[in-house]
Amino acid sequence: MENPLQEKLKHNTIILASGSPRRQELLKGLDIPFRIQTKEVDEIYPDNLEAGAITEFLSKLKSTAFTDLDVNDILITADTIVWLDGKALMKPVDREDAIQIIRNLSGKYHEVFTSVCLKSKTKTNIFSDVTKVFFKQLSDIEITYYVDKYEPYDKAGAYGAQDWIGYIAIDKIEGSYYNVMGLPVHKLYKELMEF
Repeated sequence: MENPLQEKLKHNTIILASGSPRRQELLKGLDIPFRIQTKEVDEIYPDNLEAGAITEFLSKLKSTAFTDLDVNDILITADTIVWLDGKALMKPVDREDAIQIIRNLSGKYHEVFTSVCLKSKTKTNIFSDVTKVFFKQLSDIEITYYVDKYEPYDKAGAYGAQDWIGYIAIDKIEGSYYNVMGLPVHKLYKELMEF
């Protein structure tokens, strides 16, 4: 027996343009077949963009690398940032940067913005989600342990909510937990059903 989304997409080929293991795992959770195809894109955005406008711009930018979609293809691209004190926290450049980013998150709340772009040969749809994440005060020992053991260099904001630090640091979440992991699957399901 197929789920409603499988039935809806049975004539489509779903392409996830993401090397993120977390996004791949989350999309698998929707029980739809898909393939992974990535293309290099310089993730540069205009300085005047803030918060969700950044992720909307970047998710669409990633989709523009795919110019050869077939008529039944649906491409999924996504981008996630951590937004703290009016600034975007991207992926850390090195160990010191990762430690400093988590120090900045410690004892405060931040917002996680994810935008998803759905693209076919004939149309494009971009949607976003935002989640508030509250961190407890962390000691330097906790922060350096996490960075050294988990090496969160591929994660916006230098942490993964599903990692050890998520277990010990997150006091409260307002919004979708899966959005913090990089894919608001509840919205993706709805948007794919309507695409």
